[in-house]
Amino acid sequence: MEPAEDLERRISGIAALDQPLRRRAYRLLSERGGWVTRDEASDALGVPRSVAAFHLDKLVEAGVVDVTFERTTGRTGPGAGRPAKLYRRGTSEVSASVPERRYDLAGSLLATAIAGAERTGAPVAECLSASARTAGRVISEQAVEATGGLATREARLQAVFDLLVRHGYEPMVGQRGEISLVNCPFHRLAEEHRSLVCGMNLDFLAGLLEGIGPADGLDARLAPESGYCCVRIKAA
Repeated sequence: MEPAEDLERRISGIAALDQPLRRRAYRLLSERGGWVTRDEASDALGVPRSVAAFHLDKLVEAGVVDVTFERTTGRTGPGAGRPAKLYRRGTSEVSASVPERRYDLAGSLLATAIAGAERTGAPVAECLSASARTAGRVISEQAVEATGGLATREARLQAVFDLLVRHGYEPMVGQRGEISLVNCPFHRLAEEHRSLVCGMNLDFLAGLLEGIGPADGLDARLAPESGYCCVRIKAA
């Protein structure tokens, strides 16, 4: 899914809960935990079945509720009737931020680093550097595998650009092909723990470049500047 479409989907999911009855329906599904029929939702919400069905289906369309079909009577075969439509709160998390932030990724890298430090006795910062670099490399290797391989320099450069967009960096190509990153996906964390988080960011992007294949003269380096991410990708 393209980044713009992904952001639109997440915003739609949040916007769907702006309607009071839909919030009540979503809360009902959260409290029940399992599958809920239209009739059960109608009774619990105190609204006609058609109204409950309408709002539940809107939550399904927004991607925050899952749906399935089952016969709830226990009967099977001819004459058993049509399967009922059941609803359950979706398992996917829905969040949106503008500009985009990736605190989930930062949290995952930090948790991996702490676990590694506890297991090996190595310093957390050292483990964080390794986990960030590995994560960046794995992400780009998976992207390359999904395309069937990147045979040309242009294809590899485009893949780097696409990955930067996908992870919220808002890349911008400047003179001599240098890529500046308009957005920092870890902005608030970087403000509070600049050395640690900027180092993690640098290692993540260095790993991302490694996983694409031949670097084609691109090199991630720290270059703090107001209004930009602390890392720039320099063209050699």
